[in-house]
Amino acid sequence: MTTISTAPRTIVERPLSPTIGAEIEGVDLRDGLGDDTIAEIRAALLRWKVIFFRDQDITAEQHIAFARRFGELEIHPATPAGQAHPEVLRISHGPNSRGRENNWHSDVTWREAPSLGSVLRAIELPDVGGDTLFADMELAYESLSPAMKDWVCTLTATHDIARVFAKRLGKTAEELHEQYPPQHHPVVRTHPETGRRTLYVNTGFTTHIDGLSPKESDWLLAHLYSQATLPEYQCRFRWQPNSIAFWDNRACQHYAASDYFPAVRVMERVTVAGDRPFFDPTREPVSG
Repeated sequence: MTTISTAPRTIVERPLSPTIGAEIEGVDLRDGLGDDTIAEIRAALLRWKVIFFRDQDITAEQHIAFARRFGELEIHPATPAGQAHPEVLRISHGPNSRGRENNWHSDVTWREAPSLGSVLRAIELPDVGGDTLFADMELAYESLSPAMKDWVCTLTATHDIARVFAKRLGKTAEELHEQYPPQHHPVVRTHPETGRRTLYVNTGFTTHIDGLSPKESDWLLAHLYSQATLPEYQCRFRWQPNSIAFWDNRACQHYAASDYFPAVRVMERVTVAGDRPFFDPTREPVSG
């Protein structure tokens, strides 16, 4: 357990695993948090890749206000037009809708500048099930062989919104590509704040490795995807009423266990905009 002194409060970090995930205590997100506290929360996010808050009975407005302290907010194309808070993406499943987020992915990697992070709030939960798992993609990269690390750092991959959202939004790939053309991101990205390297391909939105044959691409992607499935790289969060998760999409992937059908699970997500992924072979990690 790590205690970080701030003015005027102290936040407490309770890790869920050695490298990823920590519950944060000592913060009430209904308060107008000071800049020092926000800085400590951001530092905890960079350290643990995903942080969790319990017993946060907040409104949609407070949810948005908290997320906005970390950057500009983005609006997801799946958000219904005309809703009161377009920044909020409601993810709802029940008797007529099985959970579909049960794959390892990082959010909106199909954007030119994918998100910095996501702040997810539990609205309605099943009695049991519906946990979310998170995988440390920095550790996944570091655990590759030296030769594999050298190779994948030279590659880019294509990410495509249509892979998931063409059917969900009732549009053709061509229609979606008019606004969101496929993007080419480095297979290994340099984290813009920590300088660390992270695997940046995912089963949700990555279609292929650029420049490889389909057979070569499929083999390499399968190998890289499998890294997220190793329990040694993961933490698992069991939701409770008024729980909140805030994860760094640049450093981890997540998987929503869809084991609760036909029970109801309703979540609301606000997403902080990020920047264009890059790989810098000269960048040294920031300590701390």
